[in-house]
Amino acid sequence: MFRFPTYAAAALLGLAWSPAEAHHSFAAFFEGSQTIKLTGKVTAFRFTNPHGIIAFDVTGPDGKVKQWAAETNSPAVLMRRGWTRMSVKPGDTITVEGWPSRDGKPYLRLRQASDAGGKPIGSAPFGQADEK
Repeated sequence: MFRFPTYAAAALLGLAWSPAEAHHSFAAFFEGSQTIKLTGKVTAFRFTNPHGIIAFDVTGPDGKVKQWAAETNSPAVLMRRGWTRMSVKPGDTITVEGWPSRDGKPYLRLRQASDAGGKPIGSAPFGQADEK
């Protein structure tokens, strides 16, 4: 008799758990005590939840190209700061500053970005606590 409410509650709990499990802690993945600054050519911009991603190619001093990715805030936070889906496009040259990944991969958490002319993209730098 009580099976349906129990199964329904379990299903709802399972659905609620998935998004929370997918989100991660800044401190677990990024080195908060240092920032890096890179200039490269955008190859893709995902304006999606829970975090956007800017993929870009950086040419090193040796002439070799390395693919990097910068994790942004959610689209809602980006829009509050003046970003749109078209703020960054493939082919654009941008400079990004952010916190590098702890595991040494070419991945960082975006603090701020600027276009090829040095003009900031959006209205303010992002902080470590900018998660909403």
